Amino acid sequence: MPANTTASSGPSDPKKPGRRKKGRRARLLVLVLVLALVAGVGYGAYWSVSTVRASYPQTTGSITLDGLGGEVEVKRDAYGIPQIYADTDDDLFRAQGFVQAQDRFWEMDVRRHMTSGRLSEMFGSGQVETDAFLRTLGWRQVAQKEYDEVLSEETKKNLQSYAAGVNAYLKGKQGRDISVEYAALGLTNDYRPGEWTPVDSVAWLKAMAWDLRGNMQDEIDRSLLTSRLDKSQIEDLYPGYPYEEHKPIVERGAVSPVTGKFDPEATPQGGPESTTPQGAADGLNTQLAALSDTLDEIPALLGPNGNGIGSNSWVVSGEHTTTGKALLANDPHLAPMLPSLWYQMGLHCRKLSESCQYDTAGYTFSGMPGVIIGHNQDIAWGLTNLGADVTDLFLEKVSDDGYLYDGRTRPFTVREETIKVAGGRDRKITVRQTNNGPLVSDRSKELDQVGQKATVSNAAPDRADGYAVALKWTALQPGRSMDAVFALNRAKDFTTFRAAAEFFEVPSQNLIYADTEGNIGYQAPGKIPVRSKGYDGTVPAPGWDPRYRWTDYVPFDELPYEYNPERGYIVTANQAVIDESTYPYLLTKDWGYGARSQRINDLIAKKIKGGEKISTDDMQKTQMDNFSEIAALLVPELRKINVSDPSVREAQKLLDGWDYTQEPDSAAAAYFNGVWRNILKLAFGNKLPKEMRVEGDCLNVPPARNSGPLDEQRTLVRECGQRDGDSAQPDGGDRWFQVVRELVDDQDNEWWKAPARGRDGALESRDDLFARAMADARWELTAKLGKNIDTWSWGRLHRLMLTNQTLGAEGPDLLKRALNRGPWNLGGGEAAVNATGWNAASGYEVVWVPSMRMVVNVGDWDKSRWINLTGASGHAFSAHYTDQTDKWAEGELLDWSFAPNAVSESTVDTLTLKP
Repeated sequence: MPANTTASSGPSDPKKPGRRKKGRRARLLVLVLVLALVAGVGYGAYWSVSTVRASYPQTTGSITLDGLGGEVEVKRDAYGIPQIYADTDDDLFRAQGFVQAQDRFWEMDVRRHMTSGRLSEMFGSGQVETDAFLRTLGWRQVAQKEYDEVLSEETKKNLQSYAAGVNAYLKGKQGRDISVEYAALGLTNDYRPGEWTPVDSVAWLKAMAWDLRGNMQDEIDRSLLTSRLDKSQIEDLYPGYPYEEHKPIVERGAVSPVTGKFDPEATPQGGPESTTPQGAADGLNTQLAALSDTLDEIPALLGPNGNGIGSNSWVVSGEHTTTGKALLANDPHLAPMLPSLWYQMGLHCRKLSESCQYDTAGYTFSGMPGVIIGHNQDIAWGLTNLGADVTDLFLEKVSDDGYLYDGRTRPFTVREETIKVAGGRDRKITVRQTNNGPLVSDRSKELDQVGQKATVSNAAPDRADGYAVALKWTALQPGRSMDAVFALNRAKDFTTFRAAAEFFEVPSQNLIYADTEGNIGYQAPGKIPVRSKGYDGTVPAPGWDPRYRWTDYVPFDELPYEYNPERGYIVTANQAVIDESTYPYLLTKDWGYGARSQRINDLIAKKIKGGEKISTDDMQKTQMDNFSEIAALLVPELRKINVSDPSVREAQKLLDGWDYTQEPDSAAAAYFNGVWRNILKLAFGNKLPKEMRVEGDCLNVPPARNSGPLDEQRTLVRECGQRDGDSAQPDGGDRWFQVVRELVDDQDNEWWKAPARGRDGALESRDDLFARAMADARWELTAKLGKNIDTWSWGRLHRLMLTNQTLGAEGPDLLKRALNRGPWNLGGGEAAVNATGWNAASGYEVVWVPSMRMVVNVGDWDKSRWINLTGASGHAFSAHYTDQTDKWAEGELLDWSFAPNAVSESTVDTLTLKP
């Protein structure tokens, strides 16, 4: 479900904000009245209870399901997690569609409207700009082409069966019979859910790929930085990957000069040349900044607008485990959603045969057949984002007649789109496309009125003084990733696993592997472009110059992989896949910097070197590791600072003896993260261009005075104004860890210097800046947590709220209380293994999380464990709405049954679906 999608306030004229706000208030007032009834508040409680129960799924007894070839059993455990048993693939996926619709159809319906650019049909005019951008990208059209022209016939049959199951659930139901949100929505427009189609499922992969698209925002930011910084300063802010400190995933091997394929035993050769176009973006900062603003408004399904997207996965071979068999762990880091993005499920053929090929369980997506992460009877697999650079922004020279390429003007490919708006007038847009992709800058609101001098046949105006921005992206070409899902579910060994991975084109994911024969492995898949001239894709390129075109894609046989490496384990956590100096293709310049991956590597290696075996409990404990790499680097220096203010000194003493773990009850973790946030602000924030601005809470802490009562300081902090309007703030991710690591030993580096502020003098050195950051953090936390540091704790700052991503995202408190849950005080932090991420530009609140956790006992499947962020149900008042969250927050895992006997023992409800 879209993480940043908010319900429209109803029909309004987007050019008249006053009318829009009035419409929003009226719409929300109606919703509050409905939800008050639904929640049993006040008059009408009896009616509301019956309304709520009408949408709950039937989980016992029997239901006749058209199209089934035989009886299907749906067994649910105490957490509502279903295990489906059938005799044919058709029956299995038909039942999967039916069951997922029972629990999650509202989520599925919103999601398909998002992927097709049709949110306005549900929520009104407030979603028109989002729809316009998504129509410009054309996800739905690409998904339709995949279904029509690329996917295998077997995959199409499975998609059709799934869609038939969803529609069997919908048959004869009104919206209020499906979910309480429809009851609320139905009072403000006449929206009715339509039938599900196979393409609705395929389009979801495009949404995944969008949020995992790589370095698109970095391209924009690097260009914007040229307005204020020189080349060496920009290089300071985008340091190279630290291969000496943080190991890549694949430590050996190369593309063999003999076979032309990647060989884990081959001797590494030289890497690719890397060049960057100079001056291509000069003068286009306004356009790029406007595009950046537009991107920020697009719903982020998997994370907060691309920041922090990551995951952990690792596998340890049986020679190093207490079980004697491989152990595999995975926990993808995504936006906190309610319900969770994941849906736990088992798909079991009673007897494996040509007509029934699946015996698999794990994490699925509501709206898509098959299992995305999990295991079958022979192998287990996990995913993390590879982070390959699969997007490029191209600056285009445009006119009414077309775009310039290779010395001549070429006509745009043009299509018109009509956006239907609930309660309002339709909106028509024109999408223009070049050889490099759609002109995404056409959707920038800031440029909407620029140069409107278009012809009738080319209705989109010539923008930005003859320039536009096109997006080239691998996901805008039809691919076979949906085939990969089913192939993974059927894979039996490393050979068939790699064959499945070859189809996994978009989004590019690190795939880890283990099997019942004792083998472990890794494969880097994906459709990854090869750029001409060795262009490195780090900044927008001139689209009119063919020297910067994409020439090919990295052949699958040349992508890195590992199989039973000598060290006995494999770790993937978004670090570099392989040393770029020894690999002939440039996968990206913008890896995650490896803080999490190296911590996992270190914990495993320490156990093995100590002669200890790794247990399931050890794997689970590692997932909850709260160690802060940046704290280990900076705290020894912070403790040396001579602090004269007794209140700041009191806070500084919290760091004495701290082990750098960010537990929820840790006052030291709270203070250090406050210091880290203020170091970033002082050293970098005021030096970055305003075009990169990330909106956040008040960070401009007033001058820390050496005299005056503490209460006065608290008052000053509470009354601090908005942060500087001409600068941006760093988000504090592990790139910033590396930036500071490379500067920290240089006391007099220019980044540590800053002008005088209020009564405080200029900062002339690192220790000057650290001292001020320590003081500013003391006053900031005093305002947030109180004067008495004995009451401070990281969890009080670092809180998780679970928000229903549509009707719960805005509105009065009553509406939010009905649909939302929380808060939970959490440990962990940015770039910790327990990656409860926060954005230093905007505060300490949790903005991405381990969205699920699993530890798989390979071959002894019933001893595996799993947990979801929320629960199986998307129904706001169901017992299974958030029944896993408390355990998730504590780092607990549930038993994961797989074998028929184990499933039967854990079953509390059985539903029989009959032909």
